[in-house]
Amino acid sequence: MSTAEEDRTSRRLAWCVAHLLRHAPDHVVTDMIGRLDDPTRKYLCRDEWLSAGTVTLLLRHGGPADRTFIARNPRVVGRPLPGLPGPARYARRRTPPELLPVLRAELGRDPAEEPLDTAELVGLLRRHGRRGPRVPLDILALPHHPDPEPLLAEHLRESLPTGSVEALLLVADLPLETVHAFLAAPAGPSDGRSWHRPAVRAVRMGRVTHEELVIHVAPAYRTLLLARLPDTDGLRWTLPEQAGMQSAVLRALRPLGDDPRLWAELLRHAPGHRGPLPELVAALVDGTVPEAVDAGEPGPDLVRAVRHLTPTAGEPYGGVERELALTSLAVPMDSVREDIRWVRDCLDRGLLTGHDVIRHKLPACWALDQDHWLGDVDHPDRHDRPAAVLASHAEADQLLALALDEDPEAWWNVARTLPEFAGTLPHLLLRVTEGGSVSGRS
Repeated sequence: MSTAEEDRTSRRLAWCVAHLLRHAPDHVVTDMIGRLDDPTRKYLCRDEWLSAGTVTLLLRHGGPADRTFIARNPRVVGRPLPGLPGPARYARRRTPPELLPVLRAELGRDPAEEPLDTAELVGLLRRHGRRGPRVPLDILALPHHPDPEPLLAEHLRESLPTGSVEALLLVADLPLETVHAFLAAPAGPSDGRSWHRPAVRAVRMGRVTHEELVIHVAPAYRTLLLARLPDTDGLRWTLPEQAGMQSAVLRALRPLGDDPRLWAELLRHAPGHRGPLPELVAALVDGTVPEAVDAGEPGPDLVRAVRHLTPTAGEPYGGVERELALTSLAVPMDSVREDIRWVRDCLDRGLLTGHDVIRHKLPACWALDQDHWLGDVDHPDRHDRPAAVLASHAEADQLLALALDEDPEAWWNVARTLPEFAGTLPHLLLRVTEGGSVSGRS
């Protein structure tokens, strides 16, 4: 039986690991999870805010105990989206009576007489998939031959509407490679502003990670748009999911560095590049990107997304007040509530940014946890200052990537040091990577 001190140590390590895993590439996440002992792994799965990618990898590679604890975790939200039917409910759906006469007229027979063949199923999915997944789900509830390969072949030949792809992801139990292939095929021209729904749904169901989206989604400009979706109604990223997508895209864009020429070339070539984003980035860095067929000027949504991702060196101005605000990050107030109120006020007045909080707030584990400087909330789309959250997330991504790269051992050393470390995140990374003293250094 573990002692109270061992239990406290396991809980705190699980808390710190959960925050680090938000910024780690997939192979580091898998490696770090495998290093945890059973109590720490239990607390991680059962009690912590887990990123979408972490949940996906735990469900994919973990055991029955991990799945049980994740199912009991009230902080794992959005799988499926709260308020919408999930796979279990969709599996119990029955085709509404008013739809049957329409399908009977289109097929020329009663769909209940015998299972739909691939041609009939594809035809119905093409005609009824443009207004979301509801009707395609009713069609898939009819007797049919559940073979994903012919459906994928038809999708690659001519893209199915996004509503039908989303329905297939929900109920067809597709192999992982088939899911990747469905997401890799470009959306149809009639899908308008709903093209992103299958990608969001696949992440939210735990089928793929954000990093896998970056690798497989094509064309490249749509991957960039997934990092900053246009403001529309309907199925969208929650704030933690958007932060995870931003991290994955920035990781793919890291070879561009801060060279403005390469970023300008990215914006120029992205609209016409048909392949995935990593392929375009590699070609830009090597100088081998071909001149694409003229795809016109990039749209305003793409310009907005690239500007959001481009590294900036701008600093807020505030003189003495800004210096006081920065100093206050290292000096906790009398109470947590007062500390949160002060940080939020400084953010609203432009004296601090999310970048400042990550670099100057101590201890480092509090800086990585937005709840410690924006207040605790318990709903899926967390926090009412999304710009500060996304900025802090991006800054933590950059610091951790520069210091640790993709070395699992270095990430694990940070995870073990973080729970009891009293300094800032840059000091922690300096200590772990160089082994030096951190006293008195900025």
